[in-house]
Amino acid sequence: MSKKATSNQTTGTKKKAPENSVKPTLKMIAENRKARHRFEILDTLECGIILLGSEVKSLRNGKCSLDESYGRVRDSDVWLIGCDIPEYPQATVWNHEPKRPRKLLVHKREIGKFVGRAQEKGLTIVPLRMYFNPRGIAKVEIALCKGLQMHDKREKLKKADAQRDMQRAVRQRR
Repeated sequence: MSKKATSNQTTGTKKKAPENSVKPTLKMIAENRKARHRFEILDTLECGIILLGSEVKSLRNGKCSLDESYGRVRDSDVWLIGCDIPEYPQATVWNHEPKRPRKLLVHKREIGKFVGRAQEKGLTIVPLRMYFNPRGIAKVEIALCKGLQMHDKREKLKKADAQRDMQRAVRQRR
């Protein structure tokens, strides 16, 4: 049997993706919404996190709490303390401790800049959100924060109310 060559064979060139193709997005795991209310955010940094297998499985199920967690520097490493990742039920014997300290992966020069400022001025390192990047790797966005006083919070709420009222008035005039 001989095969006949058809005129519809491909030439070996790759087709370009359409310009309107959708870029991969982040899969949000947890967000610390209270941090934006309690703190003034001065600087942010994205970093990796060292996890065990059962922790990753639990995160893929969307189970994580960043509410009471914070960052701490020990021996020139940054650690995430107080982050609650519940046990993965199917892991049985090989499960993890839910609130164990987890090491954050940050470049040494970033540690020097970011954490140095935190120690000098008495600022706090707070995790803002945890997510999977488009490649499926767990990332944590940490922020260098300064605590807000009660009068600062009230002033912030007044500004938000005034902005909302202005937006409402603009919409009604249209």
